[in-house]
Amino acid sequence: MSTPQTVEYTGVDEVTLVGDEWNAPGERPSILMLHGGGQNRHSWKNTGQVLADQGFHVVALDTRGHGDSDRAPGADYSLDKLSGDVLSIIDAIGGPVTLIGASMGGLTGILVASEGGPGRVAKLVLVDVVPKFEKSGSARIRDFMFNHVHGFESLDEAADAVAEYLPHRTRPRSPEGLKKNLRLRDGRWYWHWDPAFLTKPDDNPFERSDRLESAAAGLQIPILLIRGKLSDVVSAEGVNDFLAKVPRAEFVELADAGHTAAGDDNDAFSEVVVEFVTR
Repeated sequence: MSTPQTVEYTGVDEVTLVGDEWNAPGERPSILMLHGGGQNRHSWKNTGQVLADQGFHVVALDTRGHGDSDRAPGADYSLDKLSGDVLSIIDAIGGPVTLIGASMGGLTGILVASEGGPGRVAKLVLVDVVPKFEKSGSARIRDFMFNHVHGFESLDEAADAVAEYLPHRTRPRSPEGLKKNLRLRDGRWYWHWDPAFLTKPDDNPFERSDRLESAAAGLQIPILLIRGKLSDVVSAEGVNDFLAKVPRAEFVELADAGHTAAGDDNDAFSEVVVEFVTR
């Protein structure tokens, strides 16, 4: 069984990006995994291990401002900068990759695949994200992030907040796993991402959705859209709209998962992903 090694890449503006890497690049395409906003590379650890055990070269990345990667100069977390970072990493890996992106990582993946072309991105997996997502579900994520930007007194308090936010997910017996997502500073536990990520000037979401839809519609590579049936971010209508505009895309729905599909039902998620990438 392969164990992950910590690796570093250089992104746009000389930002240092940290990832976990399983196996060395080989005959099979590499797989690059991009987490959602407010998460980090550890959200992929189970699926990354499953794919590595299949023989793939796998990299799970901390996006700029998240986890152990550098915070962005000038708090620039635009999709253009995120996609520029990923294109730099693909060039460093050398050769085409399969991109797996959740939420923000999926929107980044659409742009990367469009701008990089099939020579850089061979396949694309979108995890509970489409360009026209539900604003109410997105707002619930931002509210959760904003409400706890000042940290927690204890890991148990953090676990209570997560359990309230993800009521469909079985609560772990111990909150120790949250240490992957939190850092202890001055006696309080803080999420391990840059708070400026939330307060930066935002892109016009309507301009962005049109741009992303156009980018997705132009892709000629295999695309898989995975939705968590319990998701409040991607609706059935949003899926149908995406599939009408991107008819090349395949679609799978996970019955017991929400927006955080990989963590909600990892076995079912990994099975679907393995089937797609090994085809």
